[in-house]
Amino acid sequence: MTRLAQTADLTDIQQEILSTVRTFVDKEIIPTAQELEHADAYPQEIVDGLKELGIFGLTIPEEYGGLGESLLTYALVVEEIARGWMSVSGVINTHFIVAYMILQHGTAEQKERFLPRMATGEVRGAFSMSEPGLGSDVAGIRTRARRDGDGYVIDGQKMWLTNGGSSTLVAALVRTDEGAEKAHQNLTTFLVEKPAGFGEVVPGLTIPGKIDKMGYKGVDTTELVFDGFRIGADAVLGGVPGKGFAQMMDGVEVGRVNVAARACGISIRAFELAIAYAQQRETFGKPIAQHQAIAFQLAEMATKVEAAHAMMVRAARLKDAGERNDVEAGMAKLLASEYCAEVTTQSFRIHGGYGYSKEYEIERLMREAPFLLIGEGTSEIQKTIISRGLLKEYALKR
Repeated sequence: MTRLAQTADLTDIQQEILSTVRTFVDKEIIPTAQELEHADAYPQEIVDGLKELGIFGLTIPEEYGGLGESLLTYALVVEEIARGWMSVSGVINTHFIVAYMILQHGTAEQKERFLPRMATGEVRGAFSMSEPGLGSDVAGIRTRARRDGDGYVIDGQKMWLTNGGSSTLVAALVRTDEGAEKAHQNLTTFLVEKPAGFGEVVPGLTIPGKIDKMGYKGVDTTELVFDGFRIGADAVLGGVPGKGFAQMMDGVEVGRVNVAARACGISIRAFELAIAYAQQRETFGKPIAQHQAIAFQLAEMATKVEAAHAMMVRAARLKDAGERNDVEAGMAKLLASEYCAEVTTQSFRIHGGYGYSKEYEIERLMREAPFLLIGEGTSEIQKTIISRGLLKEYALKR
């Protein structure tokens, strides 16, 4: 246990969970991450280990077979896992968001049907909102579900689906004809069940092969294509169409805390690698850590890690308290992701030429950190959310 990124006022259970996860990361993830990442191989043994630890049901209430832990606990677990390998945290992130959305917005039948199996990892969740050419304009979604008898028929194409091939339950946001004047009130979330795999997994639903990415390897990122896909009305999240935008935004809000936690985890690992290397590498007769130029960089990196961690914890605790945290989650995601890119780059520079070699872990982190600048909304989107919230809070009285 080191002094960086410590969290005050944790319960004994939270501390025990984090200690268990940290040990798992050190023994099972870090030693194998490089090989699996370079091969773009799915970390099945690691995922099986997370199932045994109960991580897939970490935030699902005990009545549904989960551990009933808080968003803060989950975020701290994600931070630990991302410290080992960010892709592993991606395996559980979309699962967590879908479970959260069902818990908060699902019907009683949907909760009973899915949450117990999600708690064990038998059912694995994926989250589908984006589309080709859509970007951040969620209200511009084109994938459409039209009424047909007692169900719907869906046509369209979704994009950037994390766990697209390995998941068995997808929360997909599509357009329905509700007759509302505001575009976002014509969006509906469907709970789409499917088998794991690629190709046409069920009639009318195709999961093409994995998208080849710069980083974030191992976890499968795919498209999702609907072509005359039939689904029952009971698959509408919450049972009422037209509520999908609010449901998804609620999920994205906790997702931003998750991305901030991932950024903190990568930053911590980048700092660990840098401070270790700086004490081993010698120039001009002494370790480079004793050169002021390097020592100052280490000081800056550690300060950024602490600041990002503190902001992430505050955003998680606000959400756990039932308070609105869109501004705080946006701030946490913005700061943590930007600092992650900076800390990783500083660590890369400290490694010198060796940092450019695939034999060194920092090379992988350099390819993973940029993803966090765009995942769950770009930095520019976070600034939009933050500024709108602040202008509303500090509006002048006229």
